[in-house]
Amino acid sequence: MDFTLSPAAEDYRARIADFVEVELLPVEADRANYDAHGNITDAALQRLRAKAKAEGLWCLQVSKEWGGQGLDKKGMAVCYEEMNRSIFGPVVFNSAAPDDGNMMMLDMLGTEAQKQRWLTPIVKGDVRSAFAMTEPHPGGGSDPGMMLTKATKDGSDWVIEGRKWFITGAEGATHFTVMARTSDDAREGLTAFQFHKDTPGWEIIRRIPIMGPEEHGGHCEIVFDGLRIPEEDILVGVGRGLKVTQARLGPARLTHCMRWLGLSKRCVEIATDYAGRREGFGQRLIERESVQMMLGKLAMDIEIGRLLVMKAAYEIDAGRYGQKEVSMAKIHVANLLHQAADTAIQLNGARGYSTDTPLEWIYRYGRQARLVDGADEVHKMVLSRHLGKLGRDFWKWDEAHA
Repeated sequence: MDFTLSPAAEDYRARIADFVEVELLPVEADRANYDAHGNITDAALQRLRAKAKAEGLWCLQVSKEWGGQGLDKKGMAVCYEEMNRSIFGPVVFNSAAPDDGNMMMLDMLGTEAQKQRWLTPIVKGDVRSAFAMTEPHPGGGSDPGMMLTKATKDGSDWVIEGRKWFITGAEGATHFTVMARTSDDAREGLTAFQFHKDTPGWEIIRRIPIMGPEEHGGHCEIVFDGLRIPEEDILVGVGRGLKVTQARLGPARLTHCMRWLGLSKRCVEIATDYAGRREGFGQRLIERESVQMMLGKLAMDIEIGRLLVMKAAYEIDAGRYGQKEVSMAKIHVANLLHQAADTAIQLNGARGYSTDTPLEWIYRYGRQARLVDGADEVHKMVLSRHLGKLGRDFWKWDEAHA
């Protein structure tokens, strides 16, 4: 791998870093800019989004043809890391979950007509989106083969019945992708459908309370009771739902990791600054060997996370799924984020536990990292399966060809 950044990627990274420093951190520091769910208020968000658009820092992940900046995954990695130095960063640049993954999915898999209808409004920032896959027990979660939501053909339409839950962003979304079973075939039994929030036959029955903070639109439980979707709103094709989930979830898991690295670095930044100023028992905290070991370990683990993310980005940019690389990054960075926030709070003492810094926000947010888009244990199972299949080739390098 070549870890050198392209001039274009470095230009975006540097400009995003400046934008976060000058525009976002002061907004984040003012509690008046937080909504009731711990996210940025719509008024502050729209003002900052307009500035990000004007500076050409909008939708890095979408192809230029469809209104984005067309960065590859390696370029996105360094830019997303810079964005999430602020807890408000990703949503300002239209690179926050779930819109981030949904846009990449539609850009990759949609027809021209589907992109025009379903992708373009999200890219413009006119609407938000949601991806409805996870179901309550005994339905599908990490194992999509357990999915119970069904779509039945009726004339030229498909009629959907079932229940989904923990659907991120659903309360604020206009465009939805819903996964439903269209047959009992193990490989080709699932299908991805697009629908608009105003289509009858479905409802949000509750916004599920969580430890928080929340993405805009929360995490919701949804019931489908006769939702009718025409054939043209099927993504890729009937029975191709597993292809859609692979294309949607792999890159989205990786962009989670990119953002979490930014939050982890912010935790270290806050901890190091405070340890350098705070004195006790005749010396500054930063002078204590125990504190140096805590911060040094975090710095190393962040760098390990960056390397894992870059390796996974390299695999995807090479046209491969990078499944085991993404799983390794997901496990490591999710646990890193939790440890970084916990360590920074410990070093800041009561200050870290208060809302005077974003550490408590990051701590609450970070605990979900080990669950969303596949729990740690699921990804370890995935790695074990790859090891069983590949043996020593699990660690194989690519070979250069003349």
